Amino acid sequence: MLKNTLKEITPLTQADCFTLFSRVKKDFDFPLHYHEEFELNFISNGKGARRVIGDHMEEINDLELVLVGPNLVHAWFTHKCRNREIFEVTIQFHKDLFDEKLLRRNQLSFIRTMFEKASRGILFSRETIQQVAPRIANLNKKHGFDSVLELISILHDLSTSRNMRMLSDTAFTQAEHSFYNSRRVERTIEYLNQNFHKTIKLNEVARLSNMTEAAFSRFFKTKTGMTFIDCLNEIRLGNASRMLIDTSQSVAEVAYHCGFNNISNFNRIFKKKKGTTPKDFRESYSGSGTRIFI
Repeated sequence: MLKNTLKEITPLTQADCFTLFSRVKKDFDFPLHYHEEFELNFISNGKGARRVIGDHMEEINDLELVLVGPNLVHAWFTHKCRNREIFEVTIQFHKDLFDEKLLRRNQLSFIRTMFEKASRGILFSRETIQQVAPRIANLNKKHGFDSVLELISILHDLSTSRNMRMLSDTAFTQAEHSFYNSRRVERTIEYLNQNFHKTIKLNEVARLSNMTEAAFSRFFKTKTGMTFIDCLNEIRLGNASRMLIDTSQSVAEVAYHCGFNNISNFNRIFKKKKGTTPKDFRESYSGSGTRIFI
């Protein structure tokens, strides 16, 4: 776990399925933190606030709905938000709310996949938010079994929605890749995670799968939606982001440690992926309200 982050002990007890907070507020003042529970966070009228999920930072729009997985660092900060009536609903539920065997049933496959992706944080589309926002806002009016059924229904609808976007880099969150449903892909990504600091060529990973380079490239893109190079860069950037936050090593040292042999290339790829330079990323993250809390 990253240094200088608050481990939150949520008020959710083992006797309850979930807890919900609904409030109108003037600003965002809770520090960067993580907790064992899943969190579904809905915000309206928060345009200009800054969202931090893992190593991802972004200004939010007037509607926001994010699912955060267990132990993923996250926070929202006032930043440029000037609205004094920010509406926020935070729902926290146990990571074992659904039994593992139950999640393996066909009817829950979409929810299972969504939970796996939530290890990186999921931002839902504006269209999806507009559809579920009234139900989220009114969930506190339901009680007992009805409230649990409604939450499960909301989660199911979110899991089947289109255009959800994962936020934090895979390597930063150390996310699992079981949702790729391919042993060859899992073996490849495991190899990349172990050797990202070295020079890795396409023919090396193709041999791991007993495929030609061309066949492997097509297979990998079909299964992951990324090219081999994009995946390798994502893993390297995730590890670089973690080092920029957790160490005092120079940007050049971080770049070389993570497999980038050209500092200019590292800066270019980092800025293209994250919209900021490695130096500015480090400064922004350290200024996002982190503090040591044990």
